[in-house]
Amino acid sequence: MIQLFNQDCMVAMAGMKDKQFQLAIVDPPYGIGASNDHCGAANGQRAGMMAPPTSYKVSDWDTVQPTKEYFEQLFRISDNQIIWGGNYFELHGTPCYIVWDKVNGGSSYADCELAWTSFQSATRLFRFRWQGMLQGDMKNKEKRIHPTQKPVRLYEWLLNNYAKEGDKILDTHLGSGSSAIAADIMGYDFTGYEIDADYFQAAKARLERHQMQGKLFG
Repeated sequence: MIQLFNQDCMVAMAGMKDKQFQLAIVDPPYGIGASNDHCGAANGQRAGMMAPPTSYKVSDWDTVQPTKEYFEQLFRISDNQIIWGGNYFELHGTPCYIVWDKVNGGSSYADCELAWTSFQSATRLFRFRWQGMLQGDMKNKEKRIHPTQKPVRLYEWLLNNYAKEGDKILDTHLGSGSSAIAADIMGYDFTGYEIDADYFQAAKARLERHQMQGKLFG
């Protein structure tokens, strides 16, 4: 079952039971201004090398990092965590980092993104191109609807390697909904929260299009 909520995750988590989820895969704000020109893009745009920049709504959601209380609640309600942007946060323990190599070539954007995880294993690498109009799976090219969108294939890889059958998955910052689509593809129970009403509706519509396509071709 896939459940999506247009709600502040802090309000939702406060009412959750301890260890209610087996795995939380989250992509909270890094506090680097990704929503407003942290790499030379302006007016809510993200520049690609081979195509005109994509316009997104201008907002300030990435001006500050999550609070200490956010991480306390996240660790309370989940057995394990995968936290994108973990290198920006003060997280304790000996992490197994996950490295996403975006194969950016000469782009002005970061070559990789890092995720902190609670798993006690070696650092792992996922390589998938994510450079403007060029993507690692051009046959199933994804339309970008969020400035920090990550590919569905990345979340499929995470679930394949770090989740097990029967796990309940949580995403506190749904964004574009890629995590929800991956969970739907792989048959996991998933709960996602997105506080921004516009991005929530876009992610919900994206998931519904995916599910409808599956029904048509299933």
